[in-house]
Amino acid sequence: MKRPVQLTLWERFRLWLAAPQPIERLALARIVLPLVLLAFQSSRLIHADEWLSPHGFRVPYLGGDDWRQPLYIPPVPVGVAWAVAVAITLSGLSLSLGLFTRLSAGLFGTLLAYVALADRLEAFTVSKMGPMLALALCLSPSGARYGIDAWRRRRADPTAPVPTHVGGGVIRFFQIFLCAMYSGAGIAKLRGDWLNGDVLWSHLHDDYQTTISWLLLRTVPGWAWQGLQYLSLTFETAAPLWFALPWTRPIAVIAGLSMHALIGLMFGPVVWFALLMSTLLVVSYVPERWLLRLFRPLSSLS
Repeated sequence: MKRPVQLTLWERFRLWLAAPQPIERLALARIVLPLVLLAFQSSRLIHADEWLSPHGFRVPYLGGDDWRQPLYIPPVPVGVAWAVAVAITLSGLSLSLGLFTRLSAGLFGTLLAYVALADRLEAFTVSKMGPMLALALCLSPSGARYGIDAWRRRRADPTAPVPTHVGGGVIRFFQIFLCAMYSGAGIAKLRGDWLNGDVLWSHLHDDYQTTISWLLLRTVPGWAWQGLQYLSLTFETAAPLWFALPWTRPIAVIAGLSMHALIGLMFGPVVWFALLMSTLLVVSYVPERWLLRLFRPLSSLS
């Protein structure tokens, strides 16, 4: 009797990395992520002339040898600024619809990278994540199902097999990235005042305060905010462990979605970051049966 083959740790990792994943995970990322990124950019896109052209405030060129300005991108003419705004909008919507998916994703990511570098004072976490996420969608078969490209292929050849899974690489990228974001944020907070100070409570008094956060401040006792602070710290710092273990993963998903819901409700403009992270969380870790149920009405179209 042959002894079972013992796989090395590296071989196990490679098998895990390449394990097929439901195509619905990738389709959900393609549909929702561009819409969130466009919503975040919308307040800038409607003022493209002041955003990217000389008509608005621009940080002056410091001569090219100043450490405070490692990269300088000059303003563009007003017409070009509006063309960039239109191209970002159309490419993002096309990507979400699955129309010319790979081309749309490449153009969308390139333009997002350009505007993030052109206006570094307004670059937010969402601005920096956007090009990377668009590139991941561009390099993956994100248009294989549930989009116009897939519908057109189905119409051209109704007998062609319908893909149900994709290689696990891009989904594993989202999963690892999400855990790294959480854990990195938690470690940074550990090095700050999150173990000793009333950081969360003080944040609620900042410029991002909303009506909901004001009402909560008046009704929720101080010790509860301290508890939420420690709970958030525990969740984020050990996120790779919570999401790696099957029995803690559902609890981690609920905890993460709850945390982002509170962030979106209590910190005003940070709602777009909360929606982006919530989308990545659902794409990466929500049970497969839930995703299949969500996409069931679209199954006959692609």
